[in-house]
Amino acid sequence: MLKQISIYAENKKGCLQNITGILCQNGINILGSVTNDSAEYGIIRMVVSDPEKCIEVLQGAGYLCKTTPVLAVECQDEVGAFDKILKTLFSSNINVNYTYLSFNRESARPIMVISTDDVKAVENILVNRGYNCI
Repeated sequence: MLKQISIYAENKKGCLQNITGILCQNGINILGSVTNDSAEYGIIRMVVSDPEKCIEVLQGAGYLCKTTPVLAVECQDEVGAFDKILKTLFSSNINVNYTYLSFNRESARPIMVISTDDVKAVENILVNRGYNCI
């Protein structure tokens, strides 16, 4: 199970680069991310190499942040791989809140980062169906 960082940021020019610059200066690698915006504010969700340090440096810079548990599921790099994961979850009556893509540098395979209400239960379901959860 991973810790995702959610950063609430003003939707203005340079804001995202300021955040990535802070992470760069502090040696924090972004392993996967997704950005959702509205007219004035956005939520930047990231899986990073050091979640605790990420929260510390971004809060120190004035950003509102929180951590959320998410699940990372390794999948094949082939047509339909994500669909198979979603079918497995659907057949188990699991709702998926959102997903985004990352990459397992060790296995060279895609990883789907999944947000759901019960991460531990979903992890058990997927592992029992033969998936590799990171």
